[in-house]
Amino acid sequence: MLNRSQDAGLAPDAETHLVERARQGDLDAFNSLIELHQRAVYNLCLRMIGSPAAAEDSAQDAFFSAWRALGGFKGGNFRSWLMRIAANACTDELRRRGRRPAASLDAPPPGADEPIDVPDAAEGPETLTLRKEQQAAIQAALLRLPVDQRLAVVMCDIQGFAYEEIAAVARVSIGTVKSRISRGRDKLRVELTRQEQLDHT
Repeated sequence: MLNRSQDAGLAPDAETHLVERARQGDLDAFNSLIELHQRAVYNLCLRMIGSPAAAEDSAQDAFFSAWRALGGFKGGNFRSWLMRIAANACTDELRRRGRRPAASLDAPPPGADEPIDVPDAAEGPETLTLRKEQQAAIQAALLRLPVDQRLAVVMCDIQGFAYEEIAAVARVSIGTVKSRISRGRDKLRVELTRQEQLDHT
């Protein structure tokens, strides 16, 4: 799988150069790194928390934390390091709430990763409405997963991260990542089936 910086047209060595400049206090270089990764960070926060406003706050907290901690970055995969900080910011926000978050029925903002395939332009209003309802149901089911399973499922199935990178972010083995994804998917299917049955009663 390509690194997202490569997807954005930036070679890995160019990102490494930006990281080194940022470590030396170059704010412009750090802002360039934010531009490369802000979509992935925000989308992770959105799927983990469920509220666009809270996701934006957590993403900003993650970037501030990354800037403060950048001097301690020892090299390696910068994206994994940054996503781990974002995951921690989400965990902190969920802990502050002291409860599992309520599902947001707001549509994801433009540019957000979609958990379902891209709509066909020929689809009519009824089909598009149904698709939005399905997306809302998936998001609600995600928010009922344990946080560790939610993180693994979101990063794998929605954002397309490789097992190795998810393991680096979660600081667990690849085997644990696979187990969390499997259990999370099973629980998602149960939740979605239960919701479908409720909708038809």
